[in-house]
Amino acid sequence: MSDHPTYPPANYPKQETPDTYSTTVFAPSFEQRREAFWQHILHNPAPEHNSKRAYYEVARAAAGGTPHEGIIHETLTEFIEARADCADFALHAIIRMLYQIPEHFSQELREHAKTAILGFKYWPDEPGRDDMCTWTENHQILFATAAYLVGQMYPDEVFSNTGHTGRQKIELSRPRILRWLDLRFKTGFSEWLSNVYYDKDLAALLNLLDFAADEELRQRAKMIVDLLLFDMALNSFKGVFGSTHGRSYEEYKKWARLEGTTDIAKLLFGTGVFSGYDNMSVVLFAMSENYRLPQVIFDIANTPATFENRQRMGIKVSEAKRWGLKFDNLEDGMVLLSLEAYLHPHTANLTMRMFDEFNWWENAFFKDFANHKRLIDTIRRFDLLPWLARLLERDVCRNTREEVNIYTYRTSDYMLSSALHYRPGYGGDQQHIWQATLGPDAVCFTTHPPRRDGPTPNYWTGSGTLPRVVQHKNVLIAIYNLSRAPGLYVTNQLFFTHAWLPRDQFDEVIERKGWIFAHKDTSYLALHSRRPYTWQQAAGEDNNREIIAEGQQNIWICELGSQQENGNFSTFVKTICAAPLSFNGLRVSYQSPAQGRLEFGWKGPYLLNKEEIRTHEFPRYDNLYTQVDFPAQVVEIKKDANWSRLDWERDNRKASAFID
Repeated sequence: MSDHPTYPPANYPKQETPDTYSTTVFAPSFEQRREAFWQHILHNPAPEHNSKRAYYEVARAAAGGTPHEGIIHETLTEFIEARADCADFALHAIIRMLYQIPEHFSQELREHAKTAILGFKYWPDEPGRDDMCTWTENHQILFATAAYLVGQMYPDEVFSNTGHTGRQKIELSRPRILRWLDLRFKTGFSEWLSNVYYDKDLAALLNLLDFAADEELRQRAKMIVDLLLFDMALNSFKGVFGSTHGRSYEEYKKWARLEGTTDIAKLLFGTGVFSGYDNMSVVLFAMSENYRLPQVIFDIANTPATFENRQRMGIKVSEAKRWGLKFDNLEDGMVLLSLEAYLHPHTANLTMRMFDEFNWWENAFFKDFANHKRLIDTIRRFDLLPWLARLLERDVCRNTREEVNIYTYRTSDYMLSSALHYRPGYGGDQQHIWQATLGPDAVCFTTHPPRRDGPTPNYWTGSGTLPRVVQHKNVLIAIYNLSRAPGLYVTNQLFFTHAWLPRDQFDEVIERKGWIFAHKDTSYLALHSRRPYTWQQAAGEDNNREIIAEGQQNIWICELGSQQENGNFSTFVKTICAAPLSFNGLRVSYQSPAQGRLEFGWKGPYLLNKEEIRTHEFPRYDNLYTQVDFPAQVVEIKKDANWSRLDWERDNRKASAFID
């Protein structure tokens, strides 16, 4: 434990005062919303012990309150000095504190902070053992940006862990930052639409655009922030970032109030809740002196218009050369690991070389590899690792997030979103493939749980076997064909699929002719399982919220509707029940009342009224507000009189107006 004082100031709030969830814009101006956020901070303690607590004490100082310095000392000791996982999350709160409002904190705390950040390990090639995840997409920009900004803060100081000066840190980290930014603009995010990790990306980018002396870095960071928020605006409904996600976890999918991005949505878009559950960047948005949201993005987030959004994100490992990546270069290896392509047949040898170079054998994240080091070394000696990776690819590459084609359909009453034809039959990890959203917590999705508990993938996070999913507007089909093959990483233990449909969050749930119907206000949902299903009745959170369908193979169908589209709920139910529906093995034919005849199977094309529907090679963006080729060079967004233009090659960002 820290030797520094841990007691709170005399006026520190003793208990939580929960914020109210807003499904419509709760205050018209950014300044009003920011003031509401400051008041929320002043009347609430920092969240329970986690790596984000320091942000709320920095915000308390910025809001005019007295910060609890003990929390910041504890963060420095238990995360940054200990080089614990998520230390980079905490580090950016310290950077914000020292750059923007150091005078609000004691000399003792500032000295502790300086010592901690000068002794930190900023990249895996630096000396010393650690248990930090440094390689995923969000962590890479957090570490690289932190190294750059701390180097800029102390250009002539010697960093005790490496002997580098601050200027050397800048020189090493700037190319990494630029490469990360370039790939994100052109190809999007491997952690696509993440209601967890977009928050982490934004924290790094906001510190970069506020404090970097380099104008190119500041401008490019602003453009990526715009695109992240544009992604959220396109794929959110009434403050719920209820889309498909490249990475998400159980509680973030089930409960909108626990999303890692909901605080951002409330501050910038006016909908959501100040939860303080797991957010960093809302504090930095509120404190930022250099970022303002383009008005057009705010307008799109809050439009009642019906629209379809198609997006392509990420890259294919097999196309590494296209993006200037080589399979024998350590820096390129870090880029490839941002896709979590640990044991991809193309990257397996390079990954093991990185284990050797960076001493990852001792990193807690890789203990399973360390337990089999002798065997791995033998396989490497005979150059059999790529062959083994190919043989076990569907299991050992379950983490890998390659190119994804995203489809979201949003109306004023509901949103349906999915990752189309995404690696069907492969193992999954933290990918969230589809979701229907009718309101905060009134959501529905399906997964295949590989096991009851344990690390991801588990009962609700990720998938044991990924489904084959297609969607057209308000209708979605998800086909599951569960693998029984033994895995090196995960062997499926459970052979059923299940749906999350929390009855208590809907106004009414009824069952007719194999369909489950639910409505929330004026929004309707119909869900069908080919296999017989049962409601979970055991005590606990899943009681009367989980629907279980036993069987190795299953087909789920979801169709959404509304009072405006279908009349009353009873009419919607009768119409769906009367719609012809037939199954043949892993094929389905469904005469959707809204869309016509849909035909789809585990193999073969997706047909709508006998016409094939495209499910791959989407543009970077294709929706009512912009059309952008993949990879992107210029992104122009327009709604009514407002517009924004991002020109990557010319390093140029313009907009008709910004929120105030």
